[in-house]
Order: sequence, then structure tokens, then C-alpha cells
Amino acid sequence: MKVIASKDRAFKGMVKRVAARSVPQGGAVETAVKTILKAVERAGDGAVVRYTRKFDRVTLKPAQFRVSPEQVKEAYYQIRKEEGDALRYAAQRIMAFHERQRTKTWMYQDNGATLGQVVMPLDAVGLYVPGGKAAYPSSVLMTAIPAKVAGVKRVVMCTPAGKGGISPYVLVAADIAGVDEVYRIGGVQAIGAMVYGTKTIRPVDKIVGPGNVYVATAKRLIYGRVDIDMIAGPSELLVIADEAANPVHVAADLLCEAEHDEEAQVCLVTTSDRLAKEVVRQIGEQVKKLARQKVLAKSIGRHAVAFVVGTMDEAIDLANEIAPEHLELAVDRPFDYLEKVRHAGALFLGRYSSPAVADYVAGPNHVLPTGGTARFFSPLSFDDYVKKSNIIAYSKEELMKVKDHIARIAQMEGLDAHAKSLESRFS
Repeated sequence: MKVIASKDRAFKGMVKRVAARSVPQGGAVETAVKTILKAVERAGDGAVVRYTRKFDRVTLKPAQFRVSPEQVKEAYYQIRKEEGDALRYAAQRIMAFHERQRTKTWMYQDNGATLGQVVMPLDAVGLYVPGGKAAYPSSVLMTAIPAKVAGVKRVVMCTPAGKGGISPYVLVAADIAGVDEVYRIGGVQAIGAMVYGTKTIRPVDKIVGPGNVYVATAKRLIYGRVDIDMIAGPSELLVIADEAANPVHVAADLLCEAEHDEEAQVCLVTTSDRLAKEVVRQIGEQVKKLARQKVLAKSIGRHAVAFVVGTMDEAIDLANEIAPEHLELAVDRPFDYLEKVRHAGALFLGRYSSPAVADYVAGPNHVLPTGGTARFFSPLSFDDYVKKSNIIAYSKEELMKVKDHIARIAQMEGLDAHAKSLESRFS
């Protein structure tokens, strides 16, 4: 982990490099993804079978895509009771938080006209849950529960099975969250199946959930045919720490996010050179005791950096420039800085607000904007699972009052049919 002070010549360049990170676009990845998507659109189940065999090394018939209710029930016998209890506790917390985000249809009267907005759930949503390097039951809960709170009638989940099958934790989480259909397919072929539909899998209206660069690219390419939540990249954490911060805790939190992926990006911004050096030392010590040492070594070696700045205001400014997925304020009086933070997917305020708590049981969604997109994207929420339609209802009397204004604006735009559509009601 590199330590760079604001007085160093390399400081601005390193900040710029970190701030400019993003999901890789174009090139060979995009070409490969387009090929797979077109194949699934044309050949349906056959293409899904072919690419699942090629990439996941699993041979499935279309009749084997869907996980049966009996297989879901069997998953409960493969986990411990306390593990199921933990998943149910997390589900309750996630549901309680997203219930508070609920919005309803509303209307008001304006001089006789009725105006408003109707809020309705999407018909069908597809969840992509990654597999491979780890099992992610928490991602199942975070993507499925808001859909159920919103009233989505059909919630579909795709996740790669691999040779070992789908993790029982993932299947139990899907059952707890109320997922309606589970399919043991992953990768770009799963995205294509949910978008275009096949004989076995009916299409959906929106796809949510994280994935690797191929899945992220597929989501970007199919946006417009269906909706997506965001284009998610590797996990990120930026910790702002003052000189009183505990370096053991800071190092542990940085490693917590870095263990997700070799491309995970973690940063420390501190006003204390002493703390920065001790955090680096702690990371080296703590890594030795963790299971995912190879992943951590690559993530920390490639991307981790500690910035040493002069003041807390400089630290906040730097964080706003980077716009991290997770932003932790390991400082005294963290709420004093809340209004100064402009860009972050999630904020962790105080010395005991570890990002791990929000990954699992706090309640707020852990599907967050990455790659600097926290400047304009928000966390996954209730709003992602509903759509809104405006309501306009005018009486003849109210239309009479405004028709001249409408006619004048129509004339400004050279759209005389607009004006005539009103005049026809009074001629």
C-alpha cells in the first residue's frame, strides 16, 4: 500500500488516477459480449446451453435450468439453524428499511384540474447474483426484498451453478426473500435470456445486481431494451481517519472491502502521517491471518493507497473528487462533516460503523454506485422497482382558462396541430 503526502509531486497524479477509475469499456470484452447476446437472442435455450458448457463447464438441458421447490427445501438441510436465523434477521432489517422508502400514488386539485402521479410496480424483475469466487446470499436479499416491498409480481434470479451447484446459502436466501423463479445459469448468457426470453425463461423488464466486467458490459449494452439499476464495478472503500483513529480498525475495514475482488479499490485519507504508516503495517500483519490472501495481495498491491493531507477539509474535498462506493468517517464528531460530503454511495459515520454491518444486517441496500458514479447514481432502492405515470385531468371549464396560453406556446414552436387540438373542443 503506497503512502503519498499532499506535498509529494506524485500526489495530484495519483488522486487523478484513482478518481478516473471506471468499468472497462469497449474492446475485446464488448465484442465477446455482443456475440453471446446475439446468439441468445437468435437461438434461445440452445445458446444458453452452449455458453454454460463453455464458460461454467456444466452441461444442462433446458429442463434443468430452473431450480425446483424441492431443491430449495433441500438447501435448508445443508445449512446450520443459526445460519438460517442470521439470514432471516438480515432480511427483516432490509425489509424494514425499504418499507420506509415506499411512495404511493398522489393527486391534488389545482383550480379544478386534477394533477398527480400514479406509482405502480414493475411486472417482472431479473436479479443477477454472482457466483464463482464466493457465495453471495446477502446480494440475494438486497436485490429481491426491495422488489417484494414494491409489489413486483415476478422476481427471477439467475446465478451460475458451477460444478458444485448453487450454494445452499443462496437458495435459502432466495426462499426467504420470496424469489419466484431461480435459474442455475450465469454470465452474459443469463443476461441475454432475461432480456430476450427463451422457450424456458420468460423475459423481464429490468435487471439488477452486480457481476464481473462481462456482465456489467452486457447490462450496458441491453439498456434501453430493458432497464438496469447501474453498471457496477469492483468494490470500493475510502476511509477518512484523524490522528485519533485506531489503525487496527482502519486496516481491518480496508481489508474487509479489498477481499471482494483482485480489482477492489481501497484508500485511506488521513491528516496523520504516523497513522498512515501504522495502517500500512497493520495491513501487512492482518493479511497473514485471512483466508483470501491471494486476492488481498493483488488488490492491495495494485490499487490501495494512503493519502496524507493537511486538514479535514482537504480530506473531504479529496473524497468528493474520488466519489467512492463506501465512505467511512473514522473521526471525532463525524456528523459535523455530513453536509460537506457530496459524493458517496454509502456513508459510515463514527469509529464503530464498519462497512461490514451494512453489507449484511444494517438494512440500507449494499448495491451501490462504483467507479465514481456516486456523483450521479444512488443506491439500489424501492424506487428501482416501480415506475411512475403522470395524471392530468381537466374539465371543459379549466381547459377554457388555459387554452390561449397553450396556443401561444404552440405558435412559438411552430406546432399548430397542438393549438387546433384545443380549438376543436370549443368550435
